[in-house]
Amino acid sequence: MIRKPFGPGGVAVPVIGQGTWDIPESGHRRAEAIRALRYGIELGMTHIDTAEMYGAGAAEEIVGEAVERVPRESLFITSKVLPENATYKGTIAACERTLRRLRTSYVDLYLLHWPGSHPIAETMRGLEELAGKGMARHIGVSNFDVDELREAQAQLHTAKIAANEIYYSPVERGPEARLIPYCRSQRIAVIGYTPFGRGRVLRKGSRGEAVLRSIAEKHGKTPRQVVLNFLTRDADLFAIPKASNVAHVEENAGAAGWKLDGEDLARIDAEFPVREGPLASI
Repeated sequence: MIRKPFGPGGVAVPVIGQGTWDIPESGHRRAEAIRALRYGIELGMTHIDTAEMYGAGAAEEIVGEAVERVPRESLFITSKVLPENATYKGTIAACERTLRRLRTSYVDLYLLHWPGSHPIAETMRGLEELAGKGMARHIGVSNFDVDELREAQAQLHTAKIAANEIYYSPVERGPEARLIPYCRSQRIAVIGYTPFGRGRVLRKGSRGEAVLRSIAEKHGKTPRQVVLNFLTRDADLFAIPKASNVAHVEENAGAAGWKLDGEDLARIDAEFPVREGPLASI
């Protein structure tokens, strides 16, 4: 799996990761999700994304079980604090709970899940303390637009925002207008979630799906692989498609290590244009 420098420190992180939003929490589908995560790790997708919100902590527990026999230093694990918990003390307490569920002493990246009502200065102070104690190697935010990012950055003294995790998909390219260029200027990695737009990108019979399928056939790839390759085409872009079954994980892994050409990019631009507007989230 291709790795890219991530954030201010330049640590190498797999360009395609494994998301756990809405991951099955029980029965045979839970077991399949654990198999999928483990297989993804074998394929080099050691970048795993979760959050305390996902299944009220159940997703973190699944990740903890999936990685229990994997050398910790080989993994890059992200989790997130809910905005309602993101006071100074609440941020620290939330991370402590997350670490217990993950069965680890630190996360590689800890994010504020989205802007909330608590003063951002409190949250950033809590995140900085976690970084200072080694409980979070990197800190950042999720679902933040440019102005919100600037405000969060202004509250930091000893750490820097390493990443902004956002909804980024061919049907939601608005971040390319202002947000992604700003993050690039600040060496803030952009991690895109929901890359397939919950079925909107590859909707059967749509013109967009036909374009992506044509490009896929040209490269001997699948439409899903074309989408993920496109969304990670620049140095500061990462993607975290959901990992809930082995077949999709294997397909996701095949999205890296090759390039779309200029004609491909022009066709995608024509079919999925950038439309600037408020930052979308799901």
